[in-house]
Amino acid sequence: MKKVGVLFDLDGVLIDSEGLYTEFWEDIEQIYPTGVENFALVIKGNALFKILDTYFPKNIHQNIIDKVHEFEHNIKYPIYDGVMDFLKSLKELGIPAAIVTSSDDVKMNALYVEYPFFRQYFDVVITGSDVSESKPHPQGYLMAAERIGCDPKDCYVFEDSLQGLDAGMAAGATVIGLTTSNSREKLINKAHALIDSFAGFSIDKMLAVTK
Repeated sequence: MKKVGVLFDLDGVLIDSEGLYTEFWEDIEQIYPTGVENFALVIKGNALFKILDTYFPKNIHQNIIDKVHEFEHNIKYPIYDGVMDFLKSLKELGIPAAIVTSSDDVKMNALYVEYPFFRQYFDVVITGSDVSESKPHPQGYLMAAERIGCDPKDCYVFEDSLQGLDAGMAAGATVIGLTTSNSREKLINKAHALIDSFAGFSIDKMLAVTK
């Protein structure tokens, strides 16, 4: 039997933080206007270094980084309903799992402080610090698949952002989209299957999804 792996985005997939980040980047846009319409939505799924390099002059990068770290140090990260049950099922079945996130190590450490048990459910964690290419490039997912010892085509990717869904598809994985950040209509044809949440979603249901 082929070895299956499961690769998760973090924000909007495992933790309910997308709304908080939208508000944060809307505030940043007010302080340092980019002129980009719906800026906070346009950048969803992008690593911080890509956001900074693409939209802001270098002389204010550190100011924004400091604001990001202060924000992430103070917010709480609610775990979505059904997520822990799904992760526990993967662990019990010996199916390797990884996180592939644009978040940096500072944010991840804050998450582990809030939920000390969380890290044990993942064999690998790929952060924005580990990659040179941001989503929609598949680098993060390809790296995660290699590190858990799975062929990308035998992996299932869970994503909520358009950039992330494109990254999962480009990696050759079976992609399952969550309707937490975008409407179901907006995600049509962007994934092999769509779910509203992990509540009631089982490993069997995941394995039944085909490309």
